[in-house]
Order: sequence, then C-alpha cells, then structure tokens
Amino acid sequence: MRILVVSQYFWPENFRINDLAKEWVQRGHEVTVLTGLPNYPDGKVFDAYRYQPTAFTRYEGARVIRVPLAPRSSGPARLALNYLSFLVSGVVLGPWYLRGVKADVVFVFEPSPATVGLPAVWLGKIKKAPVVFWALDLWPETLAAVGVVRSPRILGWVGHMMRFIYKRCTLVLGQSRSFQESIAKYCDSPRKIRYFPSWAENLFMDQAAPPAPEIPGLDKGFTVVFAGNIGEAQDMPAVLDAVQLIDDPSIRWIIVGDGRKSAWLQSEISKRGLQDKVLLPGRFPVERMPSFYAHADALLVSLKRDPVFSMTIPGKVQSYLMAGIPLLGMLDGEGAAVIREAAAGLTCDAGDGPGLAKAVLALAAMSPEERRQLGLNGQLYAQKEFGRVQLMDRLEALLSEAVRISKADDVRENQI
Repeated sequence: MRILVVSQYFWPENFRINDLAKEWVQRGHEVTVLTGLPNYPDGKVFDAYRYQPTAFTRYEGARVIRVPLAPRSSGPARLALNYLSFLVSGVVLGPWYLRGVKADVVFVFEPSPATVGLPAVWLGKIKKAPVVFWALDLWPETLAAVGVVRSPRILGWVGHMMRFIYKRCTLVLGQSRSFQESIAKYCDSPRKIRYFPSWAENLFMDQAAPPAPEIPGLDKGFTVVFAGNIGEAQDMPAVLDAVQLIDDPSIRWIIVGDGRKSAWLQSEISKRGLQDKVLLPGRFPVERMPSFYAHADALLVSLKRDPVFSMTIPGKVQSYLMAGIPLLGMLDGEGAAVIREAAAGLTCDAGDGPGLAKAVLALAAMSPEERRQLGLNGQLYAQKEFGRVQLMDRLEALLSEAVRISKADDVRENQI
C-alpha cells in the first residue's frame, strides 16, 4: 500500500508514529509522512534540524515532508497558534508539497491536537484516498479536562469540528474501549469505529540494560520511577502529596521527562523541601528508558480525576507492563482496570495522594519474589493484549479494510 501519514509530530520527536512508519516500510509499504518542524516538547526547533534539515527528509525508508509551523510555547495562546499553524500549513501547503505523491490510504496520528484531522481529510479528498483516524486523545473533552478551554461555546465549536472530521473518515480508531462511546457522540456511523490500543515496545523488555549513570546507585531502599510527559493531566500535585506523606528516607522518586509543568514541578519540590526525595534527571530519548527503569522497584502512572481520563489507557502503561516491573497506578477507569486485570501492581483512585503513599509503602513491604511475580504478570499480560506484532498485523488489516470500503463506495456511487 501507499500510505500517507499526517501527523503534527514525527522523528526526531519521540512518538509511536515513528515506530509505525518504520514497521510499514519493513512490511513493504510505501510511506510518506506529512509533518511539522520538530520542536516538541521544548517549543524550540531542534538544533540538529536547523543546522542540517536535509538530514531529516528520510526516516527508515519513509519519505518525510515538513510544513512550517509556529513552535509551541507556554501559555494557551501560543499553543493554539502552534495547532492552528500546522492546520493552515497542512491545508494550504500540504497539497503542493505532496504533488505527485499517490496514496491508497491516509493515516492520521492524533495524540492531540485533533485539528490534525482537517488537513488529513482535505488531502484524502484530493488524493481520492480513504482516511483512517487514530484517536489517542479525545476532543473536546480533553480541552475541558485540562482547563485549556473553558468556554462552552468554543467547546461546542470543537465538537462540530470533530463531527466534520469523523464524517469524512472511513474508519476511526479509539485507543481504549471506553473511547468508542465518546467518539460515537460525534461520529455519523458507529460501524466505522474500531478499538485499537497502543502496543508494548519490545525495547522495554531489555532487563539487561545497565542502570543510568545519571542516577546515583542505591544499595538499600525502594525507588519509584515516573517516565514521560509532565503536564496538567499527570496530576503532579497529588504525586508530591504522596512523596511528602512518606517519612522514610530509604524511599526515593525519580521523575524522568519534561513538559508544560516541568518548571512548576521543580519549583514545588524546592518549596516543599523534597530535594532529597525526588530526582529530576530531565528528558532523554526513548531508547534510554530501560536504563532508568533499571533503577526502579516500581513504575508510576498517574492521571487527574476526570471522566475523559478515566477512559484513557496512558501509552506508558503498555511500556511499563512490558518492562516486567510492578506498577503503581494513581488513576481511574480503564487504565487502572488494566493494571488490576494483569495483577501487575497496586492502584489507588486518581488524585488520591494518601492512597498512593499507602500503595508505595505496601509494595515496598513486599518480598522481592512477590514483586518479581507482579512484574512477570504484567509482562505476560502485555505480550497477550498489547503485543507489537499482533497489533501491527491488526492495523495493517484495518488499513486494507478502509481501502476496500472506499472502493466499494466508489462502485456504488458510479452505479447511481
């Protein structure tokens, strides 16, 4: 197949779409990616790209075409400009940049913003190709949940935009089963909605990775590791409440990553006097994560209390499970259900700092053998439910299904 990927984010930024593009090329597909200038998450175009942009036109055999955009920055106005600039560039410049590129299917990668769907459906119309939209974030619900948009009128406009996009998609994929119900509110036909979760990367099975040298070794004690985006959704205030409640110097926390709340987190740790308990090594490429996991006795996933987040399975859950290390979950709904169903760790309600502290102490009190069993349970569950090969096979089949549906629709239209 000739697959046209539309994604605001792509390599050298760290997103799953990189892995997907590489896999499709290895399976013999012709892949073209329409994306923006790499600037996530700092809001500055990567130096390596600025100095030598021609080095970033191919990725593992996929052709990469970039349209200009305004880099993201702090504040809702600058973030909105970032989203809008890719939308406009994709709609206006995308067709010109992609002239001569043929596509059998257009695939939309949507971790947020959902506005990425607008240039995708426009290109689908121009290329006469079906559009498959992978929803990893729910709009307008997430905008309201994180407080980016509070106006009911604007949220209503976003809802109309989602109806416009979904109506022009052949298939809409939701990253959790709970997503399907929300998507259906804006989708013209429930028959086009499918469940498709994120996969667990085999990279995280590397238990022989040496511990990250950036982290001091610990002869005795218990280490909780959080890895990933540090934003409003991750509810860092509740995490720090848990840290503050545990009066045990042998328990430490490592928060790897960055995001919109990074500066606040660093300031708050200092304000609360938690510098000896919490380490902030910064952001590292995904390939380095096993070395940080090597320090972990438990891996933490957290989400704010909100109905939209209760429908979400954070992408890190699959990676954590595959790592074979017990999980600590401070979240509601489907993400917590996965941890419990896998018997892979302990959970508490979203926003429950005291509950998280209790779970940490309970896990630390377990024997090493008990914790090893939890980790093994998670790894086996990840291989069964989120195995990379079977999910890649399923997605390939979904793309083929979209092509078949589109061709059948064309035949029906010609017969009318």
